[in-house]
Amino acid sequence: MLRRKVKKKPIAEINVVPYIDVMLVLLIVFMISAPLLMQGVKVKLPAAPSAPLDDKQDEPLIVSVDANGQYYLNLGDEKTAKPLKEITDMVTKILRQKPQTQVLVWGDQTVDYGIVVAMMSALQGAGAESVGLVTEPPEL
Repeated sequence: MLRRKVKKKPIAEINVVPYIDVMLVLLIVFMISAPLLMQGVKVKLPAAPSAPLDDKQDEPLIVSVDANGQYYLNLGDEKTAKPLKEITDMVTKILRQKPQTQVLVWGDQTVDYGIVVAMMSALQGAGAESVGLVTEPPEL
């Protein structure tokens, strides 16, 4: 008795289970690391009812004032306080290259009002057409 060999066709399917596992691990990694990417000086923002900004625009330029009245710029070394003159010079250079860049101020709620106003007027003198204030949404 002779038996014929039955030729099996190769199956051309992709096993996607390992890809799903990798995707879920990456999702968890990104969910954990995303809040850590928020950079800047830790300030306690005042609460005020306001509308959020559109995310369609370029990244804004953020200048911070901490509770001690020290100024910070969100470029490079955020943890190092800089004098107001140095910050306005850097803002002037940035706005010459990208005039549509928004300038936002993060001011601690305990800082003197005059310090924030002095910084805002210096930023407008540096070429910022309008300077926005960042606040926290009010707690319900």
